[in-house]
Order: sequence, then C-alpha cells, then structure tokens
Amino acid sequence: MKYRFTVLGLLPLILAACSTDESGAQTISQMQPTIASSVTEEPPATRWYQFQHVSQGANVYQQNCAVCHGKQGEGAANWRQAGADGKYPAPPLNGTGHAWHHPLKMLAHVIKNGSPGGQGNMQAWRGKLSDDEIFSTIAWFQSKWPEEVYKTWAKREVARGKAAKRGRAGKGT
Repeated sequence: MKYRFTVLGLLPLILAACSTDESGAQTISQMQPTIASSVTEEPPATRWYQFQHVSQGANVYQQNCAVCHGKQGEGAANWRQAGADGKYPAPPLNGTGHAWHHPLKMLAHVIKNGSPGGQGNMQAWRGKLSDDEIFSTIAWFQSKWPEEVYKTWAKREVARGKAAKRGRAGKGT
C-alpha cells in the first residue's frame, strides 16, 4: 500500500518527463488519448490537464463562449427552461450544471458539432477552433469544477474506459 502512494505521488513527475515538445509540455491532442488511463481507480488530486491548457482555454473561452455561457461559465439564468423556440439556453459549465455528467469525448463532440437534435442554440465550432483549442477550453471550464464534482466525473471516465476495454476484448481486438 505504501508503494502505491509513492508511485501515485511520482506520477506527475513521470508524466512531465514524458512530454514531447521542446518546452516540455504536451499538446492536448497528444494527451487526449491517454486521459482515461491517467485517471485511476482513486483519482489523484491532480487533473488531466496542465496550467498552460487552462490558460489557453481561458482565452479561447472568453473570445468565443462567454457571450452565451457567461464569463465564469455560470450559464444563462434560465438554462433549465426551454425558450419560445423550444430550445434551451446555454447551461453552466462551471460544475453547477450537467456538463460533468458527460464524457470528455462527448463534450468535445458538442463543441465541434453544436447542440444535438435542435435542443439548444450551440453553434458548431468545427473548422473555427482546433482540437487543441477545444480541449483547452474544456480544461478551463473543468478547472472551475469543485473537487467533488471533478472526482465524480473522473470516476465515471474510468468506468467508461473499463467498459470500452471490455467491449473491445469481447470483439477479439
């Protein structure tokens, strides 16, 4: 048990040593496939993203998302009520809404492709934002989530990753 905590404590140093660019920082696109594997059974206090991703995400968010989702990700006041057009206003992204119920891939998908099935007015950002900008934006709003909300989300990500592995194992891959 003592060794497990030592290994978990060294994980950030090991991850930093494995970076791939000259500055020692990985891009979000490079990190994204390993996010689920970096979230363990007992999620560490550290999150999957790095400070530079949150910093970049803050800029992208303020330039593109804040007008609908609020400057701090607080969402529209009436986000739970459909408007006259039957669509819902922008939800909070700061951990007080439902964004934490969704897997990372789904969050990125909605940003790229807009609101599903006419449920909201979220525009598609495909072709306007790069994958790195999209994942950095997610890092920024996840940085606003309270620790308990993030831990719950991380546990769900682990469970989804295990289910996906079981599904692949059942197909003989």
